[in-house]
Amino acid sequence: MALWGNSDNVTSAGLISLNYNTGICTGSGTAFGAAGSAQEGDVIRFGDRSGTYMGDAVIVSIASTIQCSIASTSGLSGVAIAETSFNVSQCPTYSVGDSTFSEASFGVTDKVMYGVAEGGVEGTTTTQYALDHGGWVGVTTYLDQHGTLRVKKEVLVAMSGITTGNSPVYDSNPLD
Repeated sequence: MALWGNSDNVTSAGLISLNYNTGICTGSGTAFGAAGSAQEGDVIRFGDRSGTYMGDAVIVSIASTIQCSIASTSGLSGVAIAETSFNVSQCPTYSVGDSTFSEASFGVTDKVMYGVAEGGVEGTTTTQYALDHGGWVGVTTYLDQHGTLRVKKEVLVAMSGITTGNSPVYDSNPLD
């Protein structure tokens, strides 16, 4: 299993429910394990970052096209996950264990990870969110002691060839 891949949206077909006690995800309309779909080691993102995001978890096993298990629920918000949207990413799995990337960290300084295609870099050159190259990037936003918005960009994996599809992709000005 690779430490990361090059797709920020492997799949997002269907809906998913999670049993917090067992770590078992059950889907409807999903194709876990099928070619071009979720695989062991991929990161499943529950909800979406536009308002119903519930956190990330690493897929550790796939029982069937409609059932998989996650390693831990520590990166999730604790909100019931029932028949919700999801997407599967090949982002670096170690980021799921970093609490500052997780839904559970909301309310404190937060990082959001993006898969940034080379074309996404070119559109950011005039903002405080400007990037030097594509890859897996963590973006931290916070207010300094004067109330000024600060943005810190951290390249987690520098690489070309990232595909973003319809998942949460890098927005050169996410506060718009």
